[in-house]
Amino acid sequence: MVSSSKKIIAVVGATGSQGGGLARSILNDSGGEYAVRALTRDPRSDAARALAAAGAEVVAADLGDAESVRRAFDGAYGAYCVTFFWQHMSPDREREEARTLAEAARAAQLQHVIWSTLEDTRQFIPLSDLRMPTLHGRYKVPHFDVKGEADEFFRATGVPTTYLLTSFYWDNFITFGMGPKPGPGGTLQFSLPLGDRPFPSIAAEDIGRCAHGIFRRGQEFAGRRVGIAAEHLTGAQMAAGLARALGQEVRYQAVPFETFRNLGFPGADDLGNMFQFNHDFADRFCAVRSPEFTRSLNPKLQTYAQWLAGNVRRIPIG
Repeated sequence: MVSSSKKIIAVVGATGSQGGGLARSILNDSGGEYAVRALTRDPRSDAARALAAAGAEVVAADLGDAESVRRAFDGAYGAYCVTFFWQHMSPDREREEARTLAEAARAAQLQHVIWSTLEDTRQFIPLSDLRMPTLHGRYKVPHFDVKGEADEFFRATGVPTTYLLTSFYWDNFITFGMGPKPGPGGTLQFSLPLGDRPFPSIAAEDIGRCAHGIFRRGQEFAGRRVGIAAEHLTGAQMAAGLARALGQEVRYQAVPFETFRNLGFPGADDLGNMFQFNHDFADRFCAVRSPEFTRSLNPKLQTYAQWLAGNVRRIPIG
């Protein structure tokens, strides 16, 4: 069990990318005021056991089981709330999971929640706008829009909530297959639908560290939308960084949005629309994700070059 002298942060998805970064950041801050209650569907997993060994209280909770989430939040000071769209790719399920988190936060009378959210792109590009297709009859970018919709669930609870606007993870090069691939003549090609506009991005681990920074500043950001990014990079800049880290040529290929939408893998249309939204509204998307502000929350913020130095060998190529 965690020390009763510290404020408990219930961390949803503590064995995942965002929640794991927050859990490790708190656990590594031995003199800090917070303790970790790690929520996971499988407390017996290797990742959960590692958190327990590091000092976390590990509890079983599933976003599909509202009662388990309420129990896990009970007695906590605050919570980091995140949903996992890519596990099921269902906007309806995502919405209900967010509602479950918000209602559990209210029931537990939490003093501070960080909700990992994104823009509702329909506030920028209405469904009637034909520059990108409407998906599921209701969305432009489902995994963005449903999180934006769910902001209202947290506002309605009255629980002090910080709305954390995240950015593209460089870790997607490793886990989502978005890294460079061999092209004609053996030259590596970095192919994404980024056009030539800057794209906010960050190491997944640093999202959790930024969340820790927000908690450390009390309720300063309660009721506010807070955007984070380590750098704003174009596709060509990402390719150049990969080339330096790999020690070989990497060419950037700007894939047309429509081509990407029709690649046929699950979620390709959603991601294609996301990249187009990021491109078409790059100025506004970047403006709310200041690297300077992000570093004020997380002084250990990694640059792209630093992240590549530690992770380039983990990026599958081929």
